[in-house]
Amino acid sequence: MALHAVENVEEAFDVTREFLTPVTVRRWLKLAIVVFFVGSGVSFPTAQSNTSTPPGDVSPGEIPFNLPVDAVTLAVAVVAVGLLFVGIFALIGAIMEFVLIESLRTGEVSLRRYWRQRWRQGLRLFGFRLAIGLPMIALFAGWLALLIVPILTGRDPTIPATAFLVGIPVVFLIGVVYALVSGLTTVFVVPLMIQADSGVLAAWRRLWRSIKTAWKQYLAYIVIAFLLTIAAGIITAIVVGVVAIVLLIPVLIAAAITHVTVSLTSTVGVVVIVALAILFGLSMLVVGTLSQVPVVTYFRYYALLVLGDIEESFDILGDRRPSIEDP
Repeated sequence: MALHAVENVEEAFDVTREFLTPVTVRRWLKLAIVVFFVGSGVSFPTAQSNTSTPPGDVSPGEIPFNLPVDAVTLAVAVVAVGLLFVGIFALIGAIMEFVLIESLRTGEVSLRRYWRQRWRQGLRLFGFRLAIGLPMIALFAGWLALLIVPILTGRDPTIPATAFLVGIPVVFLIGVVYALVSGLTTVFVVPLMIQADSGVLAAWRRLWRSIKTAWKQYLAYIVIAFLLTIAAGIITAIVVGVVAIVLLIPVLIAAAITHVTVSLTSTVGVVVIVALAILFGLSMLVVGTLSQVPVVTYFRYYALLVLGDIEESFDILGDRRPSIEDP
């Protein structure tokens, strides 16, 4: 039995090259915007606050210090703003998933048009990600709390530490299941949602029937895609590292000139160093995002090719596929 995940490794390179060339600044910048939201991971920070009696009258299980009300209010506000920012970022990222797939299947990158067409499905994807992500975060936070809370409260950590160790394989297995569901949703369910103009669960039902029939093909894709991801990560890291060194040289030269002329500790020196640091950081953000454009494009095309070969009715590349397969 031929494994489509193996056959399409090289084919995905061909279609990626066809899509990204000839290189145009406008096209790559639009793709970079999409990849910035699609290709970046986000985390949902959590926070805890505790109050206690003044030093000298500390009860067991309480933290031996007071937090000013203003500090607590500020911390809550910072956390709330952070969660809002992360939520907005994740929402945009969910909609951009559809913008990306539409761009790949049509060969035309259009942010506004595909956003208008697919934002409702993006909301559904965002809701699904929340539904599977928040319980995972709660589980992970509770697992860490088994180790952290006894340390902070001064309680006997023996039993919680034992539970923490016992929970390692459980958290790992649940994490693997979550990663599989999340990953398959992104690479396979989103295209099916576009094809049938459906919701997440309806697309998952179609995919699940196919998985039960051709589970070996999907398993092969998961394994090979994982190995390719590692290889791509190493190559990308090397390329970005080399570019970082090249960009850092003029920054260090400018810093050295500043040190000789006005001193780095002077007001002008501090301003120059801060400006150089910001400029370098922004430059690396652009370089890192642009470096992900061909990587993300390749892996999404790879998944679309595999999906269409496993189940012909799932193929969304349409007229683009014959041009890929022709010798």
